[in-house]
Amino acid sequence: MLLSINISNYTLVESLEIEFAQGTTAITGETGAGKSLVLDALGMALGDRADTDTIRHGKERAEITATFDINTIEAAKTWLDANDFNSDENCILRRIYTREGRSRGYINGQPSTMSQLQELGDMLTDIHSQHEHQSLLRKETHRRLLDEYANAEDLATKVASEYSAWHKVHIDLTNLLQRSDELDDRKDLLNFQVNELQQIDLTAKYLEQLELEQKTLANAEQIVQDSHNLLAICEQAEGFNLRDSLNKALSILANIEYKPDALKITEELLRGGLIQIEEAINEISHHIDRFEADPQRLQIVEEQLSAVFQLSRKHRVNPDQLETTLQTLEAELKNLIGGSENINALEEKLADLASSYEKSAKQLSSKRKAASKAMSKDINRQLQKLSMEGAELLVQLSPVNNSEYRSSGLEETEFLLATNPGQPHKMLAKIASGGELSRVSLAIQVVAASHSTIPTLVFDEVDVGIGGSTADIVGQLIKQLGERGQVISVTHQPQVAAHAHHHYRASKVIEDNSTESLMAPLNQQQRVEELARMLGGAKVTKQTLSHASELLSLASA
Repeated sequence: MLLSINISNYTLVESLEIEFAQGTTAITGETGAGKSLVLDALGMALGDRADTDTIRHGKERAEITATFDINTIEAAKTWLDANDFNSDENCILRRIYTREGRSRGYINGQPSTMSQLQELGDMLTDIHSQHEHQSLLRKETHRRLLDEYANAEDLATKVASEYSAWHKVHIDLTNLLQRSDELDDRKDLLNFQVNELQQIDLTAKYLEQLELEQKTLANAEQIVQDSHNLLAICEQAEGFNLRDSLNKALSILANIEYKPDALKITEELLRGGLIQIEEAINEISHHIDRFEADPQRLQIVEEQLSAVFQLSRKHRVNPDQLETTLQTLEAELKNLIGGSENINALEEKLADLASSYEKSAKQLSSKRKAASKAMSKDINRQLQKLSMEGAELLVQLSPVNNSEYRSSGLEETEFLLATNPGQPHKMLAKIASGGELSRVSLAIQVVAASHSTIPTLVFDEVDVGIGGSTADIVGQLIKQLGERGQVISVTHQPQVAAHAHHHYRASKVIEDNSTESLMAPLNQQQRVEELARMLGGAKVTKQTLSHASELLSLASA
């Protein structure tokens, strides 16, 4: 249930709070004032495109807040939880927009997109006017109303879910089949690349050893020459070498009878150095005996390194990344080799999903077919009451191509209208005037209200072009809708306003060159006076007051 609308700096309003209660609320008064404050402002809160011209003169921004009681609206609670918005018994939609064109939306205090405001708003209120809010012109609305009438909402949701699953697998399979030739070529290339990389040890340790071996073999002659020079310095040079010199030093130290501590330490250090020199001489000797230049091995190593660097350039990676490249190519090749198996598995899965979808969609079609005839009869019965004698609404189901699956089922749903006997049924957008469309909408809502999940309905001048007893029937129907939920009706017909449970009057006040729009709730006496004004015009007489009082009494009875 819509509880209140708070409006700040919107058109001719500086600050205004409008509270609505359960049942039917009539809004009367100056032409356009009620609509501007209720329909347009509410539309802003529900995510409509912001119009900076609606910001009050002299102000930089407008703000509209709509508060709904969602205690009994499970769909709204589920949506709020699914989209990570706080869910409470009240839902607050807030919209702020500035003259610079910036717009922000909030749901329960958390930032939201305009599409989220619109999506949630569709669950909370349905606005019916002669212009931008004509939801009745959309086929999606027709389908939703029919499914609600047929009590098939859960089945329709199941069909949409099964279609989504089928569609995803269908896309995957189609892409796989379309790429089959490309995949074969890719598989051949991968086979070649993997085999080429597998011919070489690509581990980082092996590459490091290979590079070291190449450097050693390339400098073999210099290494041998330097090794002999080292050996000569250590033991082979005549006159002076490290081993002989250390032995002489140790001999001198050994002959000193009384050695100070410093010389004792020196003797120990030199003896240790002699041992190290002996070990070094052995290592150099063994190295010279084992090491030799090997031009053939050098050629092999350089060819292997050349192959590695050539592959790294080919795959545009560093040599130490070739091992990872090989693993990636092997994994892709493995997936492609199993491609035929994947195709078979997807085909089987697609067939199972198609079978489930068709079964559910046929059940939905059967429900829709039965409900469409009954719904058409009920709506046409209401149209006759609304001074649309001879008009006939047809709930048409048009089967789609047998090979074409849709999330909405196996048929399209559309409401078609013939306004006169013998005339063909046509789309509502092409045949219905604004007043006719409002009355058609009212007739449909009366029929669908007992099945609808939307708690608040807003009607803009559904009584245009009618009067007398027909206007009284419109009032009765709106009141009937209000018994089941909440209806807000902008009207200029006293017969319609008299049937409302609650009554607001819209007006404009001009003071000090400033205009302000007001919305005031009316008590019983004020309602009589407002109905009298609507009946008699600017001059209210005792007779019009009496007529208004009688009209209100009859409506209440």
